[in-house]
Amino acid sequence: MGVEVYLLTGDSRPAAAAVAAEVGIEHFRAGVLPADKEAFVMELQQQGKVVAMVGDGINDSQALARADVSIAMGKGADIAMEVAKMTLISSDLSKIPAAIRLSRRTVATIRQNLFWAFIYNIIGIPVAAGVLFPFNGFLLSPVIAGAAMALSSVSVVSNSLRLKWSR
Repeated sequence: MGVEVYLLTGDSRPAAAAVAAEVGIEHFRAGVLPADKEAFVMELQQQGKVVAMVGDGINDSQALARADVSIAMGKGADIAMEVAKMTLISSDLSKIPAAIRLSRRTVATIRQNLFWAFIYNIIGIPVAAGVLFPFNGFLLSPVIAGAAMALSSVSVVSNSLRLKWSR
């Protein structure tokens, strides 16, 4: 997915190395304090990176609050869920890629909807106002303009509903 993953944990180095090796994470830091997690997030942000933080406990809350995208585990500490921008109810880390894909599709859909809404308004409103009348005598009926506005709204809603059926 083009995501660089780091494991930051307060656990010992052997434990962190074992977990990182098992799940295929190249970069890890062990014995990290809560303030150090936040400092690491800030360091990545200063390098111009968009930082997503996943955590479940009190020790993660500072970094979750600082991150650009923060994901809390549903069975974690209340403070983690409070400061995170997203909570995975299942606490299943394997759901994170699906959440990222859904987020990317949602942003793309919002951009598509804005594009088509702006195109409609840039073209539709002047035509409905009679801009073409002096040039070719064309005047749009208010009934047709209203129907076009309703069709525009239906197309935006239909485009958004595609997210519901995506995998």
